Amino acid sequence: MVVSEGMGLRRVHEGRWVVSRAWIRELTGASSSTVERWYAQRGVQPEGRRHPEVVLTVGRTHYFDQQAVEAFWAAWQEEVGTGRLGAAGRKPGDGHGGYSADRSQRDQAVGVALAALREEGGPRRGLAARLAREHGGVVRSWQRAVAEARALYEAETTGTAPEGL
Repeated sequence: MVVSEGMGLRRVHEGRWVVSRAWIRELTGASSSTVERWYAQRGVQPEGRRHPEVVLTVGRTHYFDQQAVEAFWAAWQEEVGTGRLGAAGRKPGDGHGGYSADRSQRDQAVGVALAALREEGGPRRGLAARLAREHGGVVRSWQRAVAEARALYEAETTGTAPEGL
C-alpha cells in the first residue's frame, strides 16, 4: 500500500510511515547539504545520534523510517541543543568573517599578528600559517587577522589611518 503525502514527503511502506529527506528538512530546518552530511557521516556518529538507514528507494528518492528519524532528531537536539537549525547551525555573521560573538577573539588574533609584523619588520610570506601552528586555529582565520593587522601596521609606519577605522 502506498499513501503519498505532499509531493512524496511521506508514504506508508510495510505498515509504517517512511519519510523523505525533504520531510526531514522541514522537520529540522536543516539545509539539504546538512541532511546529506548527517546521512554520509552516520558511521562516525554515536549510536544514539546516528542518522537512520534508507528503508525504501523510489526512483531517486530515499525514504527513512519516520519513528527512527524523529528519535534521531530528538537525540540530536538533546545532545547538540539546537532546536531548529535555521542556517545549518552556523554562527551568524556578515558573510565577510565579521562574527559579532567572535569579535573579541578576532581582535586578540589581530593583536598577535600585529606584534609579529612589528617583530619581523613587516609582512612575511607564511606568517598566517606560522601563527596557526603556534597559536592554534585554522590558517584562513589567521590570514584574515594578518590582513587586518597589516593594514594597521602600514598605517603605523606611514602615519595614516587605515581605511574603515
